[in-house]
Amino acid sequence: MPATVVIGAQWGDEGKGKVVDLLAERSDVVARFQGGNNAGHTIVADDQTYALHLIPSGILYPNTLCVIGNGVVVDPGVLCRELDHLQDRGVDVSNLRISGNAHLIMPYHVQLDTQSEIRLGQLSIGTTRRGIGPCYMDKAARIGVRVQDLLDPGILRKKVAVALETKNDILELIYGEPRLDADAVADEVLVNAERLRPYIADTSLLIDTAIRDGSTVLFEGAQGTLLDIDHGTYPFVTSSNPIAGAACTGTGIGPTRIDHVLGVSKAYTTRVGEGPFPTEIDDAAGRHMAEAGHEVGTTTGRARRCGWIDLVALRYAVRLSGVTQLALTKLDVLSGLDEVRFCTAYRTREGEVIHDFPYHQSVFHGCTPVYESLPGWDEDITGCQRSEDLPPKARAYVDRISAETGAPITLIGTGQGRHEVIDQVEL
Repeated sequence: MPATVVIGAQWGDEGKGKVVDLLAERSDVVARFQGGNNAGHTIVADDQTYALHLIPSGILYPNTLCVIGNGVVVDPGVLCRELDHLQDRGVDVSNLRISGNAHLIMPYHVQLDTQSEIRLGQLSIGTTRRGIGPCYMDKAARIGVRVQDLLDPGILRKKVAVALETKNDILELIYGEPRLDADAVADEVLVNAERLRPYIADTSLLIDTAIRDGSTVLFEGAQGTLLDIDHGTYPFVTSSNPIAGAACTGTGIGPTRIDHVLGVSKAYTTRVGEGPFPTEIDDAAGRHMAEAGHEVGTTTGRARRCGWIDLVALRYAVRLSGVTQLALTKLDVLSGLDEVRFCTAYRTREGEVIHDFPYHQSVFHGCTPVYESLPGWDEDITGCQRSEDLPPKARAYVDRISAETGAPITLIGTGQGRHEVIDQVEL
């Protein structure tokens, strides 16, 4: 009864979608456990590109049960459009299930998120303005609207009316925006109720039953470790926990059910939005990464900041999630560079060299990278299927990352296509 959690080991955008899509081919269940449509996965299959935001990557396999867990926040309109888009392209979505306990992103959440970012100005966090944070705030305040409320319009209308009592004051008095009509907001959301009704289920029970029956279950996280609201580079973080432990709370299964944790890292580092980024570079190598790696956000369309791989941060991610194996994506992007650099330690403002990720944000904001380097390689590694097929210099780079993190690298991305990988992942 193998159960594996796949997490991002950097600031998100590591290529988790492709990894999950690949592993879903031999999984019975794929469950998304946190985040919302602020995340995106790009999958290339049979020369077709699919951009997914809420629906798990396993949806492209008709025999794989796909679950949106209770830890996810769901914009019903976005989800319906994503379902329609997949169906229009011939994808069978009947294998999707949505937790009735997941919370709904309401129109006022999106509006509050946008206005908050505008008001913060240069101090903005760099959210995607999709309403994710305000939705999680209402969940914690116990005034949230849940997916199951779509099945009871009376309850949904009452919850919206209660929420808008204070939210309208904020919109009007703080942001100068017009007040919202509770019935109109409820109507806007309820138009999606019948469309989503067939997919709503007790997904905790479904997953537990699958594990007990010996099925292979894959838990899919969004964003990345360094965006974790507790352990990330606060306040430039997301509103949930993208680390492996959240797979349990975000789907309703016990921690003893987890067998493996696969951390996904690029062969270099990227970040979208604001916040510190010690290994960020703005030179020819950085431009090479951005161009060869097509570094544009799937959801936001924003250009990603690029830099050398940060092994201090990667060791931190391995520790936080108990990573048992690593997937190293986009190794092919580094082909053609004269040298490849990697950060093995930080130097603080005071000149101290530290090898562990600093717990204090002020220390981290002042850190500069301590680099080591290896010779680069010119060979095109696109499509290599075995480690032995890699150029010796590329293999030396991979081996060094594994040695520094203490985690075996069982998957290496060698191209954009679905099967352009070296795959030795244990499920």
